[in-house]
Amino acid sequence: MAAPPHGIEEMVELAHRVLGRLRRPTAARGAPVLVGAFAFFAGAASIAVMALAAWATRQPLIFPSLGPTAFLMFYSPRTPAACPRNALLGHAIGIGAGYLALLAFGVRHAPPALARGVTLPWVGAAALSLGLTGGVMAALRIPHPPAGATTLIVSLGILPRPLELVTLLVAVVCLLLLGLVINRLAGIPYPVWGPVSSTPPATCRAGRT
Repeated sequence: MAAPPHGIEEMVELAHRVLGRLRRPTAARGAPVLVGAFAFFAGAASIAVMALAAWATRQPLIFPSLGPTAFLMFYSPRTPAACPRNALLGHAIGIGAGYLALLAFGVRHAPPALARGVTLPWVGAAALSLGLTGGVMAALRIPHPPAGATTLIVSLGILPRPLELVTLLVAVVCLLLLGLVINRLAGIPYPVWGPVSSTPPATCRAGRT
């Protein structure tokens, strides 16, 4: 389910687009360093904004699986797994599967598994939620690996309430908007929605709605 690592050609192109905004040339040997620097600063900035929003609103607008989503957006922004469609629908599938697993194993109102210890119902909920998430994403061809962490956040009872689930999805939308703005400002054609089906799978459409 994980997106393949970037080749040097893609790194050079990504670096060229970033430096193009600064009207500076780039070389293949310096591309990994530049891409790493961009991923560092862009990832730090976007997660800092989300964390500040969580602090200001006292809502769970920051949670662990946002981290790998941000990494995909800024390290491999043109891969299908990083596209907004895959990220949004992937997390939504994870949230839905996690909540369904809570209901199926009767642990919706139980204390979180990590607080009281993992019992057999929690084992079943975790397994069912991850299986559903992976299966549905694969069947619909919308892989987004970080969604596997999101579904466990829900199915292990960490954030099980309906309002919290809505907030998780709002946080994903906000992060994607930040990713779109940051990538576009850097000259990277990050897509508005999904990948281009008629092009190689490593490419996403810039501006598809």
